[in-house]
Amino acid sequence: MEALTGTGLAAAAGLNAYIPMLALGLLSRFTDLVTLPHGWAWLENPWALGILGVLFVVEVVADKVPAVDHVNDIVQTVVRPAAGGIVFGSGTASQTPAISDPGGFLASGGWVPVAIGVVLALTVHLGKAGTRAVANTATVGVAAPVLSTVEDVSSVALVAAAILLPALVAVLLIALVVGLVLLVRTARRRRARRRALATS
Repeated sequence: MEALTGTGLAAAAGLNAYIPMLALGLLSRFTDLVTLPHGWAWLENPWALGILGVLFVVEVVADKVPAVDHVNDIVQTVVRPAAGGIVFGSGTASQTPAISDPGGFLASGGWVPVAIGVVLALTVHLGKAGTRAVANTATVGVAAPVLSTVEDVSSVALVAAAILLPALVAVLLIALVVGLVLLVRTARRRRARRRALATS
């Protein structure tokens, strides 16, 4: 369960760096759903939450503007993997409804869970950025706000599943991969049709 919780949080960070960090911090500070260990308690600090909240708003707006979203994805190539490492490490070491006795190998507080989270978030981020580039080219940027909203909703769903029902994380990740593949195929067909019309 620890691995699934960490995977869901890291994948969510690959879509939006700030949603899982804000969720862990807010839930730990204001509810009993998440209890962060001492080493990760800074996530629930009011200053940290305030900064994360501002960065979240900037990310949400920038990611929905064509062309700006591409620049944002370049910047986020560093931020999202770092966030993935943080939430994987803190999530697997936290006490949640699914993890009643944290402290296994993944929750050891060492570099291994952080590294796993970095790799997972980077993989999801690269898939997101690549898909977005293809879709934006095919739709002349019209798809950017729609895709961004879907990604934000997917990130929230992954966080909720990771904390409340980690077994659902695998299903959501499979659905995410299938959706990205279908989207890329559709965008490529549309682009090919546009080129055929332009040359005829």
